[in-house]
Formats: sequence, structure tokens, C-alpha cells
Amino acid sequence: MDINIEANRVAAIDCGTNSIRLLIADMAGGRLHDVHREMRIVRLGQGVDATGQFAPDALARTRAALVDYAALMKRFEVGTVRMVATSATRDASNRDVFFSMTAEVLDPVVPGAIAEVITGAEEAELSFNGAVGELDSAAAPFVVVDLGGGSTEVVLGDGTGVQASYSADIGCVRLTERCLHSDPPTAAEVAAARDVVRERLGEALRVVPVDQARTWVGVAGTFTTLAALAQHMTTYDANAIHLSRVGFGDLLGVCDQLIGMTRKQRAALGPMHEGRVDVIGGGSIVVEELAYALGQRAGIDELVVSEHDILDGIALSIA
Repeated sequence: MDINIEANRVAAIDCGTNSIRLLIADMAGGRLHDVHREMRIVRLGQGVDATGQFAPDALARTRAALVDYAALMKRFEVGTVRMVATSATRDASNRDVFFSMTAEVLDPVVPGAIAEVITGAEEAELSFNGAVGELDSAAAPFVVVDLGGGSTEVVLGDGTGVQASYSADIGCVRLTERCLHSDPPTAAEVAAARDVVRERLGEALRVVPVDQARTWVGVAGTFTTLAALAQHMTTYDANAIHLSRVGFGDLLGVCDQLIGMTRKQRAALGPMHEGRVDVIGGGSIVVEELAYALGQRAGIDELVVSEHDILDGIALSIA
């Protein structure tokens, strides 16, 4: 194996409210070259919106996934790792337990490696950098939206970097736990969820001048699943989803269907990950409200979906 490539092998770990993800990549020629990507749904943020604390079983699930990731990093001889934690960890009062656990698992593989909590602004910048690397600069300015379990980052920028960003305190897990209790959700629950989303997104849209955007880029699991369903996939195909375009007619149609479905009906959809079944209705409400806002403010009528996101931004930040 090429020693220079080995020396530039990095690992990025994104620990969010719903999932924990790993990217092992080689840095060469200023670009990332994937060695391994993996995602696990661990629902670290289970109940955090209501209790303000991590649940013991959520921490256990996260630890189990991280132990497996550490074994992969050792196997692939990773030299440097950066692990970031986002919305749920920012909100949890017992996050010291989480930090102790991550240090215990990571340190034997890469000495000194620990998890770090990043701010919403940092999360937005990393997501933007990861999402736009392969896009044509002629399509800028871009508005990149990273819809997570606990928060939604709205970022405006171009080839020179981020111009404005805002981290809205709403995501698919948080919204579902707060508003969507029935199966399927009642009309009153959906209306209440829309009110919450409009309030939170209203704050973001006052800060981020999305009317300047020419292209909307969506990243993370809600968007990629919506793209798979819009393309009528029977199984999830990341290569076909990456940089695909979904017109608002198809996008809103898929969102409406998901919001009205039972969990059993969602689970039967071919490209649906089992860990998203119960929360993608909430994510779909956020996406619909974003589509309405961007259509009105910027005249945008389609969504570009990227498989590259904050995870790629974390890896690039190491270099």
C-alpha cells in the first residue's frame, strides 16, 4: 500500500440525534477518496427534547455502533479521526457521560481522540462544504439544508464559502416527539407540527437571505429517502440518488403520502430504512414548508439531493 496515501487516511464520525455515521477516506489531490462509509440509526436523542438528558439505552446503542466503527478504523489503519456531535448533545445535561464513553472507545485506536460538540454555525459550515464540492459554480448561490433529527441547518453560500447560516431548533425526531403521536398522525397533530416548523424556519429565513439562492441542495437521510421514493426505487441506490433532481410536484406528492401513512405502510416501502419509519413524516413536514418558502422567495422549483454532507465536511476539515 502507498505510504503517502496511508499517512493521509482519515476518519470522520458524525453523531447526530438519529444516526451515527462513519466515513473513512484517503486525502489525495485535495479531494476525498472513499474507503468506507457506514450509517447506523441509534436514536441518541431519544427523549432529549422532553427530558433534557440522554437515555441509558440510547447511550448503549451509540456505544455499540462506535465500538464497531473503532474496529473498522483500526482495520483500515486510520491516522486521524474527528468525531463531532450535534443537536442532541448540545441539549443534553448529562453529556459528560457521552464524552467519557467516546473517549474510552476511541483513544485505544487513535490516542487522544474524543468527541466534540460543535455549534449550529459550525455544523452549517461543515454541511455546506461537504455538499457543494461537486456542484457547478454556475448554479450558485446555493442554499444547503441539512435536515437532522434535532435541528435543521439552512446555509447560503457559493464557491467562496458560506455567506449566511442559521441552525433551527427543529428536526424530524424532535418534531415527531413533540407533535406527531398518533399512527397515522391526526390532522390536528399535523397542523400543530406545521405551526412549530413555520415558527422555527421563520427565524432561519429572517437571518439567511434565501431569495438570493439559485439552487436548493438537500442533505441527510430525510432528503435522500424522499429522492429514492420520488424515483420509485425498490431498493436504496446511493449512486442514483447523489446529485439527482426532484421537481416540487413529485417532492410534495411523496411528502404528502408519507405524512398520511401509518408506520406499517412506510416500513413496507423498499428504500425506507427501518430507523426512519417513525420520524420521516415529521421530516416531510419540514421539507414541505421549506419548499413553499423557497418557491415563494427564490422562485426555486426543484431540489438537488446530495449524498455528501457534514460527514464529508468533517473529513475535509481534518486536512
